[in-house]
Amino acid sequence: MFIILALIILFHFAGVILLFISTIHNAWWVVSPPEREVIYADLWYSCNSTFRVSQLQTHIIYMFETATMILSTILCCISFFTFILQLFRIKQGERFIFTAIIELLASLCVMIAASIYTAQNKSFHVTSLQQGSYGSSYILAWVSFPMTLFSGLMYLVLRKRK
Repeated sequence: MFIILALIILFHFAGVILLFISTIHNAWWVVSPPEREVIYADLWYSCNSTFRVSQLQTHIIYMFETATMILSTILCCISFFTFILQLFRIKQGERFIFTAIIELLASLCVMIAASIYTAQNKSFHVTSLQQGSYGSSYILAWVSFPMTLFSGLMYLVLRKRK
């Protein structure tokens, strides 16, 4: 039982680490112009430096995408702490429903953020940055989505034992 608990905690930590890296790291969009230095555009750079009043709606969508990514990271951390609390508080045989709900909400936020970025990425960047490709943070966000989803489903099935 201890080994299963340790694996669950490690899996959850892996998801949290992926979410932190994908939210903070500067590599959602990568542009490599010929004979020039590689340009990285992330949630923070694009959000703060490419805003034009004529693109207010695009800016609001981009801010929403950034906010959902931050919210997913916060929810994933909260779900870990609720799991630890429920581990000591709930009775034997009960399920970790509250933890599962929070983790599934984190998964939903990751999916929303990555989907918005996928659909709107060309409108987020200035013309000089549109000829790029998805970076490592974008890929990590999509990898963390099934991890948090599986973790949330795992908490739904999991029962407390002795």
